Amino acid sequence: MKNENVEDRRALLRGGRRYVMAYGCARAWATLTFTGASAGAIGGPAGGAAGGAAVAAAIPWSFDTHFTFDLAYIVVSILLVLLFRRFIPLNENRMMKFVSFGCMLAASIAVVLAPWVPEASFSLMVGGSLAAGVGYGLFLLLAAEVLCSFSLLRIFLFLSGAMLLGVVITFFCQGMGVWQASAALVALPVLASLYLHGAYERIPAAERPKRGVPKFSYPWKLFVLYGLYAFAYGMRANQLAWGAGRHSSLSTFILMAVLFLTAYFASRRFNIGLLYRSPVVLMVCGFLLVPAQSLLGAAASSYLIAISYSLMSFLVVLLLYDISRRLGVAIVVFMAIKNAEQLFQVVGGEVPGLLAQAGLPAATQDFVVTIIVSVLILAATVLLFSEKELASKWGVDILEEGGLIERTAEEERVGQRVEELSATYRLSPREQEVLALLAEGKTGRVIQQELFIAEGTFKAHTRHIYEKMGINSRKELFELLGVPS
Repeated sequence: MKNENVEDRRALLRGGRRYVMAYGCARAWATLTFTGASAGAIGGPAGGAAGGAAVAAAIPWSFDTHFTFDLAYIVVSILLVLLFRRFIPLNENRMMKFVSFGCMLAASIAVVLAPWVPEASFSLMVGGSLAAGVGYGLFLLLAAEVLCSFSLLRIFLFLSGAMLLGVVITFFCQGMGVWQASAALVALPVLASLYLHGAYERIPAAERPKRGVPKFSYPWKLFVLYGLYAFAYGMRANQLAWGAGRHSSLSTFILMAVLFLTAYFASRRFNIGLLYRSPVVLMVCGFLLVPAQSLLGAAASSYLIAISYSLMSFLVVLLLYDISRRLGVAIVVFMAIKNAEQLFQVVGGEVPGLLAQAGLPAATQDFVVTIIVSVLILAATVLLFSEKELASKWGVDILEEGGLIERTAEEERVGQRVEELSATYRLSPREQEVLALLAEGKTGRVIQQELFIAEGTFKAHTRHIYEKMGINSRKELFELLGVPS
């Protein structure tokens, strides 16, 4: 049995190596060029990974190319939201793949050349950052199509594994010399594109994304939730301690290592619902520690804030994949909206500067930021603790224990039958929960424990279900459900 469990876990990782390599290389590339803490500021420590001394000498003032990267990233995401029907599947569109690869490679070349051509370094870095934003934005959408062909548990494992790999690649590249780092910057987008192409080619034709798009409703609740967190994170993003951040940082490594190992070794007992609420706690603790930084240091607060935002981003992505798979909607449209919400982080990042320009004392600025964040967290809490709407409207059930495990065709059929009967006989939400557990063949004692209800309450719910359906026994109930008694 032990050997079988080990073999089952190993089987989960098969088929995802190319995706993990592709996305890991792309994340590392983005961090090393324009999105990392040490990249993107002309005249600052970056000038790209190839060094910035010559750039600093040529440009006496600072220009944040992270902003131009974000601008291009947001614009291309919005365009795909509006025009996605014309281009999906993206991996079948050679132009999209060429633009993604070409822009990423051009950005790498611009970063490498900038220190050696001082008179053109400003143009190279600004143009490179714009190309990088376009290329990386398209790459993420291409990668999303590939990842959507896997089961939810594999999506979870491959996504967290790719982020871990991105941190490792970044770590080794940052220790390289100028020539080695330059070669790495050029090689990474090439490797990312080749691995992603290979991953897509190995997807069976029947499982590849389709061209048609059925009618669907947008899960705006998730997008609003992510926007709130992005804005709150943006207000502190430029003040985080070393190693904390949403890209290939130490805080990302810690979080993804925990998620990957937990899902790998305890997938059937893994409760996404608990993680879904935890970002609120982490974010609140992080901001509460801000006033105590002189005593505890900035690291504790910074890591809590960074991990909470990364965790929320990861979980929102996972929920979007689940909704996409259930509704048969192209994942591109959901991910493009999510990527476009980078705008909220950018706007949030401008708040501290605006408060400083208003002439407010530092203590007052921190107080105002805390008030704003408190309101945002309160709104996020209301959204987080009403996730029943997600299950009822979009069919998301991965918030439950073991929800990452794919249901069999028979389990899907029984689940749909439960929903049909609940609607037909107008069962209450709690009665529908009891009916679903009865359909799984669970005993009254087990149902009482899972729903935390007394025996009398369980019997009352069961009696009401029977009365509404006009039946008198569990055998008749199973006949209605179409399951063996």
